[in-house]
Amino acid sequence: MAFLSALLLVLAFLVGSLPLGHWLLRRMGIDPRVNSAYNLGVENVLRRVGPGPAAASAGLDAAKGFLAVLMASALGSPEVCVLAGLAAYLGHLNPPRFLYGETPPRGRGNLVLLGVLAGLAVSGLSLWLTVLPVVVYAAALGYWGYASGATLLGLLAFAVLVAVSPLGIPAKLGALGLLVAAGWRFKENLGRILDGTEPRAFADVPVAGKRADQVVTAFMIHPMTLENFWQSRRFAWMKPLVDRGVISEASVRRMAENLRPMKVGELHGIKTLEGKEIRCYLLSSPLLPDVFRDQPDLATRRAIEGARLAQELGAEVFGLGAFWSVVGNKGVDVQAAVPGITVTNGGAYTSGTIKAAIPGILRHFEETGRDLGQATAGIVGANGVVAFGIARTIAPQVGKVIMVGRDPERLERSANTLRRAAKDTEIVTTTSYDTLKEADLIFSATSDPNPVIFPEHVKPGAWIFDEGRPADVHESVLNVPGVRVIPGGVVRPPGGMTSNIDLQFGEGAVPACLAETLIIAATGEHHRQSLGPQTLTENINFFVEQAERLGFEVVD
Repeated sequence: MAFLSALLLVLAFLVGSLPLGHWLLRRMGIDPRVNSAYNLGVENVLRRVGPGPAAASAGLDAAKGFLAVLMASALGSPEVCVLAGLAAYLGHLNPPRFLYGETPPRGRGNLVLLGVLAGLAVSGLSLWLTVLPVVVYAAALGYWGYASGATLLGLLAFAVLVAVSPLGIPAKLGALGLLVAAGWRFKENLGRILDGTEPRAFADVPVAGKRADQVVTAFMIHPMTLENFWQSRRFAWMKPLVDRGVISEASVRRMAENLRPMKVGELHGIKTLEGKEIRCYLLSSPLLPDVFRDQPDLATRRAIEGARLAQELGAEVFGLGAFWSVVGNKGVDVQAAVPGITVTNGGAYTSGTIKAAIPGILRHFEETGRDLGQATAGIVGANGVVAFGIARTIAPQVGKVIMVGRDPERLERSANTLRRAAKDTEIVTTTSYDTLKEADLIFSATSDPNPVIFPEHVKPGAWIFDEGRPADVHESVLNVPGVRVIPGGVVRPPGGMTSNIDLQFGEGAVPACLAETLIIAATGEHHRQSLGPQTLTENINFFVEQAERLGFEVVD
C-alpha cells in the first residue's frame, strides 16, 4: 500500500508538471511566458489569444489536477487523494526544467487547484470540503478584486475545514501544504498588494500594442541608501526592528542581495503633447550602491531578470537607472540576454539634457557680472563620456579647463582632443580634487556611489552643476558662502506625472535616463537606444529634438 501510494504521488507530480496548456499555445505561435494571467490579467490573455485557445489551455490545466486526484482515488484513501492534489500542484508550479527550458511559465495554478477540488469531490470527499473553498474564493475575488489574495483565502478555508474533519494527519498536512505552496508562489503578488501596484481582476492593465494611444515602459531603480529601502510598504515593517536592533543592517543588506526584481511602483499621468499616454512600471532589485562595485556579476544577473520581468509585464522598453545603467557592459549584455524587449541605459538623453542646460547656466553665470572668457571650469569625472561631452561644449567659452579623473593617460588623450578644438583655452589634467579650488564653475558627472566634492574643494561663489547620481556634491558644500549647486539631468515629463515612489528628483520630475526610456516608447524609434560606452551625437540630437516636440522640459 505504501509503495503504491508513493508511486501514485510521483505520477501525480509528473501529471501536474506536464505543460499541456503551454504546448497547445506554443503550437499556435503564442508565448505563454508573456501572455499569462499571472502577469497581465485574464482580460489580456483572452484579448491576445482569443476565447477558444484560452479556454482550451485552461481546460487542460484543470484536467491535470482532476486526473492526478482521480488516479489516487483508485486506492480508496482520501488522504492519498489530498496528497496527490498537492503533488500535482507542486508539479505545475515547479516542473522539471527540461520541459520548459530556463524560464518556466509563472502562472498561479488556480485552474489546477480547481481541478484538484473537482477530483476530490468526485473521489468521495464531502462537498463542504470542496465547494465551500470555491465559494470563499469567489466572494473574496468579487469583494476584494485580487485573485492571488482570494486564492489564499479559499485555500485557508480548505485547510481549516480539513483540519476539523475526521480525515487523517496526511490529509491535514496535504491541505496545509497547498496553502503554503500557494503562499510562496504569491509572495510577490502579496508584496504588490501592500505596495498598491497589484492590478485587480479584469482591470485595464496596460500592455504594449494594446492601444494605439498608449505605450508601456519599465524602469529599473534601486535604493541609494538604507533609508530608501523603507519606501516600499512591503519592507517598511522592518524599519522599527532595525532601529531597535532586533534586525541588523547587515541582515537587511544580505536579504536585499537575494531578492529578485519586483514591481514596486508606477508612473501615472504622463501624456505627450500629441495625446499619447506613456505608462511606466518601476521595478527594483534593492541592491545598494556598494554591491554594484563589489559584485558586478550579481548586478548584471539582476538586471537581466528585471528585463525579463518587464517583458512579462507587457512593457516594450526597459530602462536602466542609476547604477543599473553601468552593469553588463552598460546594458549590452542585458539586451543580448533578453532580445524581446528594447533595453537602454539612457546615456544619450542624459548627455542631451546637459547640452540643453549648459547654455542657460553659462548665460545666468554671465548675468551675475562675471566674465565667462576669464573663468576657470572644473570637469569632474572627465574620463567618462558624459563629463567629456561637457568639457567639449564649454572649453571654447572659458579661459581655463581643469579635467579631473582617475586615469591620467586617458585624461591626457582627451585633453589633447580639446586643445585642438579650443586652441585659446588653457587645459590641464589632474587626479587631485584639490585643484577645483581654482574653479569658478564645476561640472561633475561621476558614477561614484559616494560624494566626491567637499567644502575644501570649492571656493566661495562657485557654481556647481552636479550630474552625478547619486549626487557627487556633499550636502555640506552648501555651507560655503555663495556656492550654488544645480542638479543635472532632471526632466519634467508632460501631462502632470504622479508616482507612489519618491524618485528624489522633485515633484513631477524624473532623471533623464528614465525620460529617454519614455521617449523611445513614445516615438517608436527603438534603434535609438543607448547601449555600451559610446553615445552617438545624432542620437543625442534626436532626443533633445523629440523631447521638445513631445513636451518634456529640462529642469535647470
